[in-house]
Amino acid sequence: MIVIPAVDIRDGACVQLVGGRYEEERVRLDDPVEAARSWLRLGFRRLHVVDLDAATGRGSNDSVVRRILAEPGLEAQVGGGVRSAERIRELLEAGARCVVVGTRAVEDPDWLGSMAVQFPDRLIVAADVSGRTVLARGWQTDTGRDIFHALAALEAHPLAGVLVTAVAREGRLQGTDLELMREIVSRSRLPLHASGGIHGMSELRTLERLGVHAAIVGMALYTGALDPRALVEEFAS
Repeated sequence: MIVIPAVDIRDGACVQLVGGRYEEERVRLDDPVEAARSWLRLGFRRLHVVDLDAATGRGSNDSVVRRILAEPGLEAQVGGGVRSAERIRELLEAGARCVVVGTRAVEDPDWLGSMAVQFPDRLIVAADVSGRTVLARGWQTDTGRDIFHALAALEAHPLAGVLVTAVAREGRLQGTDLELMREIVSRSRLPLHASGGIHGMSELRTLERLGVHAAIVGMALYTGALDPRALVEEFAS
């Protein structure tokens, strides 16, 4: 398993939210590019970059995302409001290793199938969940779809993986939904990127034993709850 630092961008800044709620912003760094560089200097090579404003229809941080993607040696997966083939192509051409697609992938299975054929093994589908229900549009809309029904529909596509975020645990440093992650690994062939509330080394080791492919870590890194050097040594990306 690899650990991937999150670089979430809002209003041109690098932020960390609690529970996916915009009014509960706990971390704000004015320069997301420097934040990305700091993780690279520590030895991480993969970053998870999200344009939160694009994801929620509030705006775009495209220029910031492109500056991050231009960093030498970076392998980034990028998401946030990606709802067209043109946008996927733009991000890949700008240097993204993979593109994370969420809302439209969940709401429009035919579109996802077409995109997966056009960009095989370059797409990660984000399935943000509340309990076992999939959310969309930047955590704002309850789709009414069960996560396991949604995952079953993804199995036939040539995807790079699926990103499951336990949204209610996001940023709370109280642990992620290990039972959910265990069940997903047992029921899906897709590489699982686990996210939401991850806060300690023992938890990361448990995720690794479960067979999780990658863990996305944000708040625990930005607040010092996790030692980045220890992460690089044990879960090198």
